[in-house]
Formats: sequence, C-alpha cells, structure tokens
Amino acid sequence: MTVEATSHRKVGSLEHRSRDSHGCPEVTVTNEQLKTDTHKSFPCSFKDCTERELVAVICPYCEKNFCLRHRHQSDHECEKLEIPKPRMAATQKLVKDIIDSKTGETTSKRRKGAKNSATAAKVALMKLKMHADGDKSLPQTERVYFQVFLPKGSKEKSKPMFFCQRWSIGKAIDFAASLASLRNDNNKLTAKKLRLCHITSGEALPLDQTLETWMANEEYPLYNGGNIILEYLNDEERFLKHVDSYLE
Repeated sequence: MTVEATSHRKVGSLEHRSRDSHGCPEVTVTNEQLKTDTHKSFPCSFKDCTERELVAVICPYCEKNFCLRHRHQSDHECEKLEIPKPRMAATQKLVKDIIDSKTGETTSKRRKGAKNSATAAKVALMKLKMHADGDKSLPQTERVYFQVFLPKGSKEKSKPMFFCQRWSIGKAIDFAASLASLRNDNNKLTAKKLRLCHITSGEALPLDQTLETWMANEEYPLYNGGNIILEYLNDEERFLKHVDSYLE
C-alpha cells in the first residue's frame, strides 16, 4: 500500500467512514437513476374494456380517455351524449329545397320516388349479401347492407359492405375506411374528415347518430340494400355537392 493511500485511510472517522460522506476524490458521484421504459400507454375508461392506446384519445364532451374502438360518444355511452332531437323544420325544408331544385319533383313524385328506391334496394340487397365485405361475426339479424360509393379519386368507384345497424355513423365510417384502405384523419382537428352522406340529399349524417336511426327516418331514410356516399368534407360542410356524379 502506498503512503498516499495509507494517509488517506487515517483521515477517516466513524462519522465520516463512507467515501461519499467525506468527499473522497476517488469516488465519482452520480445522481443519474437507472433509465426506465419511457413508453406510456393510456387505458380505456369504458366499462370492462382493457384496451390501451399509445396516445391519449380524449372525448371532448366528458373529457375521459378511451381506446379507438370506444372514442365516439355513442360507443362509450357518454354521460353527456344528447339524445337526438326531432329534426328542425328549417333543416327539413332546406333538404327538401335542395332536392326539389335538382329534380323538380312534386310531393307525390317524391313519395313515388321513395317507394321506387325502397323496391330497388330490396332487389339490390340479394346481390349485396353475396358480395359484401364486413365483420363476419355479426349476426345476420343485425346486419345492414350498402353499396358504398368511395371518395373521388379512389381506386374503386364503390364497394359493397355491411355494418351493424346499431353502430354509430362515426364507427361505420371508421370500419368502411378500413375495408377500403382509405386515409382516415377523423381524429385530427385540421384535416378533412370522412363523412357518410345521404345518396338523395347529400346531407352529411351526424357522427353520433346510429344507422338504425336513419333507417327509421320518415323523410329521407337509409335503405338496407341501398346506396350511400363516403367522401372527405371540411368541418363546416353539411352537404355534399354534385351527388349525381357518384352514380354516373
């Protein structure tokens, strides 16, 4: 042992016997802790759901975090979900005016056209059932079939699909986008959003209402076996323009 090391040992007392307590120059002090996994996941707040997401998906209404499957108000039974109220007379008149301006139909002709649409949908339904894509685990009694016309510029003009009639419009959009391999930026504030639009009026259907609700709509229902349009719209756009061009 060297003289320097020996003299160093003699300085210590019981009170300062540890290296770091007496500032030993031979010790390299570090305050860094062991690095831990910095990845964080966010659990879904919906009852009995065990899914987690790498990013927070916050409902803007109840401000709780959910997984992508339960992010829509109707899918997580949002405590602040408003029950759809009867459609305002002004909105109904606006829809009628738009349709009348395009077709010049009278009331009797509209009724006849609706009857023809229902009949055509019944005929198309048989064909759709043979070719439509969807969740094969859905019971037949819960399925609703549509010929979905895809956004302008898509590789395919349209695609037959089936959904659960109890799904919200938002969930149906997400599912359709997945089946058709479409870009879906509906969770981004500034991007154009995918919307399902009525084949007759071009109205963008409210995301939190269900397909079942619209199939029971007296004025402009969705028909099982009928057509529907999927298109990108800005947030302020309530109606799709040039609806007829999708059917050409």
